[in-house]
Amino acid sequence: MGLLAKAPEGRVAALLDAEISRPAFTWLRAPEIGSTMVRARAGATGAPFNLGEMTITRCALTLETGEVGHSYIQGRSKADAEVAALVDALMQTAMASRLRETVLEPLEAGMATMKAARAAKAAATKVDFFTMTRGED
Repeated sequence: MGLLAKAPEGRVAALLDAEISRPAFTWLRAPEIGSTMVRARAGATGAPFNLGEMTITRCALTLETGEVGHSYIQGRSKADAEVAALVDALMQTAMASRLRETVLEPLEAGMATMKAARAAKAAATKVDFFTMTRGED
């Protein structure tokens, strides 16, 4: 679910639609936009505090075969929330391994590439400090 929630807008839909035609489903909860409070800790060990609110979109659906899919994604994209819930439900079917190879693994590879690029950009700005003897002894 983390991969689906963090995927670039429209990427999950493109990967899923390239592989299969979307099955019929019924809404348990149609996509709805809201906000949630984000909590944090100072220094990762301090007392928790409210950092601020974040916009999320959530939905739930059920396939005609009975599998239920849920999704919570950052942002306001109802289409992305729908496709994330659809993939969640389909991962409970016999198509799970096929979807893992064609949807989840490409998403994971893309995320790893973006993370490596961000790390390389940050590494380029790294400054190594060293201490020289001052000659006072």
